[in-house]
Amino acid sequence: MTDSDVTTSMFERIGGSATIERLVDRFYDRMDTLPEAKVIRAMHADDLGLIRDVLKRYLTEWTGGPRLYTPEKGHPRLRQRHFGFAIGDAERDAWMLCMRGAMEETVTDAAARQDLDRAISGLAAWMRNRP
Repeated sequence: MTDSDVTTSMFERIGGSATIERLVDRFYDRMDTLPEAKVIRAMHADDLGLIRDVLKRYLTEWTGGPRLYTPEKGHPRLRQRHFGFAIGDAERDAWMLCMRGAMEETVTDAAARQDLDRAISGLAAWMRNRP
């Protein structure tokens, strides 16, 4: 990691809004089509349009971009918002499979992609609410 990586937000490092847009779209495209993702796809509404927008807003803010999520939704309270869904290792792994594939396709800076993967992996692990 360089000094500029410390002062540059992840949002900027990965390419800003355009990358977040592509990342989330590819994530949900993968969730919609990969057989390994059926377990998490079943947790979502048939129409993924609204949740795509929510994740784009959340990831924009979470990576250090403009505050697009909290002014509308308040504190993320991710575990509380997901408590109604059984999230164990299989669900975490399916979610990460979709996200890692999307990151590979959209985040061109390898170091930024690795740092983002590490951060998102921690978040995904924290979301588990059953053994």
